[in-house]
Amino acid sequence: MATVDLHVREVGRGTPVVLLHAFPLSSAMWLDTRNELSGVARVITPDLRGFGGSPLGADEPSLDPMADDVAAVLDRLGLDRVVLGGLSMGGYVSMAFLRRHADRVSALVLADTKASADAPPARENRERIAGELDSEGTSRVLLDDVLPTLCGDTTKARRPLVLGRVRALVEDAPPAAAAWAQRGMAARPDSIDTLRAADVPAMVVVGDEDALVSRDDAEVMADALPQGRLVTLPGAGHLSAVETPKPFADTVGRFVAGLGS
Repeated sequence: MATVDLHVREVGRGTPVVLLHAFPLSSAMWLDTRNELSGVARVITPDLRGFGGSPLGADEPSLDPMADDVAAVLDRLGLDRVVLGGLSMGGYVSMAFLRRHADRVSALVLADTKASADAPPARENRERIAGELDSEGTSRVLLDDVLPTLCGDTTKARRPLVLGRVRALVEDAPPAAAAWAQRGMAARPDSIDTLRAADVPAMVVVGDEDALVSRDDAEVMADALPQGRLVTLPGAGHLSAVETPKPFADTVGRFVAGLGS
């Protein structure tokens, strides 16, 4: 495997916090979170390979090279250890990072993500979507099949600007990168044992309207983490950081501020 140079956005000073974005978005989804957290942390948001201007590279689809890319970002920035956070696919990459670079994680935030591997129907659906992305070369299948699952009912009813922003981010997803990432996520292993071994301060966040990650999924993760705790965000769906940016950032900010106490 060869790492690729990820495009990175960075703001603020203080404790370094690396946030990894959801599928099929880019680090642009963290705009509000970066702004809210910049007063208490050094917020670093890479565009994972293939998204947001980062190159896709030539590796076979897997979360492992994505995790190694993030480690290369830390090397480039001269950071030994960071607070690592990821939402949805970013959470999967965070768990891959734990498997491969656990000594570089000082604390962990996992949002709207799962530790379990995909069941066969979910893997088949990812391959179907990847196949359509390959054959059509457009984001149509993402708009038809993925976009409707990303936001909660409150956002759909009351936050038209958020919905429009999420749609634009989905439309911007490069089809080849989206297909590659779908196959990489489909191949991911179960990560419960990885979480059990992660004895660092850890927080699991889930929107109470998340249609893809249940509270039970989140509780399993929080229980597996030796220092894990669970936070539920009201009125948020799968993209809790985008749908409810201030509550999300406040939650993460308090967590980071408490690391030194």
